[in-house]
Amino acid sequence: MKKLNKHISWDEYFMGIAKLSALRSKDPNTQVGCCIVDQNNKICSLGYNGFPWGCNDKQFPWKREGKPVETKYLYVVHAEINAICNYVGPSLAGCKIYVSLFPCHDCTKAIIQSGIKEIVYESDKYATTDSIIAAKRMCLAAGVKTRMYIPTKRSINITL
Repeated sequence: MKKLNKHISWDEYFMGIAKLSALRSKDPNTQVGCCIVDQNNKICSLGYNGFPWGCNDKQFPWKREGKPVETKYLYVVHAEINAICNYVGPSLAGCKIYVSLFPCHDCTKAIIQSGIKEIVYESDKYATTDSIIAAKRMCLAAGVKTRMYIPTKRSINITL
């Protein structure tokens, strides 16, 4: 009889934390969370998508369509940028980032510049957009590994 491990893997653990962090987002359409970990599997920082500090969620738009200044896109700080900005240590060089949605081109630039060496993502629903195509091209050029997280039967699903 095969003995079943009673603990979850590091990937299951860190992606679960990224997904839990996403639930802090007030975005009614796309909640994204991330978790940055070092080479010793220690959590360095967390992030989720939302408005910058001091910008009241009720005073800025969450709409997806309309004039750019009337939509969320000019105001929202993505989860990856929040996690990088929230980090208080000396360096993120060599770290791994777990994110619920593949990073856009702007977040990818910040990931590369911070020294993060691996992106583990759960969803790639925008894979055919110019932003994600450019992001993947930059990762390849910069030597940043990308891999899709494949949920297991033991993966953590959080619903509220």
